[in-house]
Amino acid sequence: MRVLKYRKTAGKRLHARHAENAKRMKLHVSKGDTVRVMRGEDKGKEGKVLRVFLKTGRVLVEGVNIVKMHRKARTAEEQSGIREAPASVHASNLMLLDPKSGEPTRMRARYTTDDVKKRGRTKERVSVKHGEPIPRVR
Repeated sequence: MRVLKYRKTAGKRLHARHAENAKRMKLHVSKGDTVRVMRGEDKGKEGKVLRVFLKTGRVLVEGVNIVKMHRKARTAEEQSGIREAPASVHASNLMLLDPKSGEPTRMRARYTTDDVKKRGRTKERVSVKHGEPIPRVR
């Protein structure tokens, strides 16, 4: 789209559009977490989070929501065919697994005072069911 230079609102219009595109959702799951699907076709399945899409609020989980993709041969030697790959699931349909019991649980944040780091408080994720800290895998 051509940028309008002679209008008073031209600059504002561009900034607002950029702000809308750059929004990120805050999700309760992160890469490496083990989650269980609570709604949908794959209800009850568990898997590891492979990727998190913050703009759309969707998550790619290993072994969940498998779709078939048709791939065309790109070279003469390569063979075309159908491959299976996981598709993304909305984060609201997932629950973190409790590290102690392996059951799905909600998450809350707890602040701990750390004298070793000299930074004051550190934030950690805690399971609501048993109060055990949920480690972040990065």
